[in-house]
Amino acid sequence: SVGLYFHKKQTSETEFILGNRSLNFWLTAFSAHASDMSAWLFMAFPSLIFIGGVPQFWAALGLLVGMFINWQFIAEKLRIATEKYDSCTLSTYFENRFNDTSGLLRVITALMTVIFLTCYLSAALIAMGFLFESVFGLDYYVGLTIATVVAVTYMFFGGYITVAWTDLFQALFLIVMIVLVPVMGYFSLPEGFHTVALAAKQAGLSINLFVQNTPQELFAVILLSLGWGMGYFGQPHILTKFMGIENPKNIYKSKYVGMTWQFIALSAAGLVGFIGIGFFPEGVINPELVFVEMVKDLFIPLIGGFILCGILAANMSTMDTQILVCASVISEDFYKHLFHKHATQKDLLLVSRISVILVALIALFISFYRSATVLETVFYAWAGLGSSFGPLIFTSLYSTKINRYGAIAGILVGGTLAGLWPLINPLLTFFPIPALIPAFFTSLIAIYGVSFATKKKDLFSSPKS
Repeated sequence: SVGLYFHKKQTSETEFILGNRSLNFWLTAFSAHASDMSAWLFMAFPSLIFIGGVPQFWAALGLLVGMFINWQFIAEKLRIATEKYDSCTLSTYFENRFNDTSGLLRVITALMTVIFLTCYLSAALIAMGFLFESVFGLDYYVGLTIATVVAVTYMFFGGYITVAWTDLFQALFLIVMIVLVPVMGYFSLPEGFHTVALAAKQAGLSINLFVQNTPQELFAVILLSLGWGMGYFGQPHILTKFMGIENPKNIYKSKYVGMTWQFIALSAAGLVGFIGIGFFPEGVINPELVFVEMVKDLFIPLIGGFILCGILAANMSTMDTQILVCASVISEDFYKHLFHKHATQKDLLLVSRISVILVALIALFISFYRSATVLETVFYAWAGLGSSFGPLIFTSLYSTKINRYGAIAGILVGGTLAGLWPLINPLLTFFPIPALIPAFFTSLIAIYGVSFATKKKDLFSSPKS
């Protein structure tokens, strides 16, 4: 209904992919955070606590700090800069910001966006498949197809504004569901906290947030926090929400609304995993379904069905934004700038809508292989996007010493290293280091190093007038 309502209001590509920069601070806040918290919130993060104990809460603390820095130091500056450089996508912003007339920076940015966001999108679809399979007894592939068709349908008609409004409803709905379940779960335990503590002791899990055992464990929780928190600076599906707010001066209002929502959501999701330790002392077959299994045990099917729609809400609010970002990249960066530079707004709008279908189908086929967990897939894509664009976003907003060559090098080095790190890490050390950390800092070094080495050179073309 929302998609159809806003359908006639979409008369240009800019309106379809960025809502003509018309969002108020409430919509911006809820849409940014709902786009961030996919099924990861209901499935991956609770499983992290459920199988790893309370020290895994450091992942949430890293996310909270990372998102706060995003709001505080990036959001307003990026909103102003993208309007100044007449940019609706990160690719266009980088190209205009660094006067790159070769088109190489735009193409590299677009490729990295599509590759890693499509992987991210496949994680949401994998979660959908698991949910439909576990709860409704539907075939995994049927569940994936249903989820894709629903998301694509309202995306196709309504674009950015539809995404923002549905994100608002989904954010409010899922926050109620994610809080309700751990509260009911806790009161159902025979001895409350003691039940959880006893089960954790038997399973060899720590219930202390602050690790006191070995320096290696302390190092592990630091890496865990950084491995998640630093990724926020380069997530296109979140950054585009900053770009769509009507008044940049209202960013600070969005920040407080959004951060409050995120704190409640992450705390409740972590409690699901924590209480699950006592609720399922024998464990569950798939730890990523601890929330689902708890709901099935706590509530009658009718009520449980509504609660589990929280997972659908979380997934949809991330899927729609990621599909939209990929579609905008295909229409703006590939179709318009590589093939039809004089395309009309009507043509670009049509291409954007067709791209929505294309991106969804690619992600659907990837998720058919169900070869990884939701946590692994999200972590891989999160690191790839964070290290490809995070360092360049920061430096583009705060430094005047970098050029197009440094920008190209930073994206290539960060994205490539993050993508290959799962293969490189075992060759260097037995200790698992999140890909985002080495890739992020290596990208930063490449940006400044190459910019300094080429500051008097023009390797590709003359700058724009």
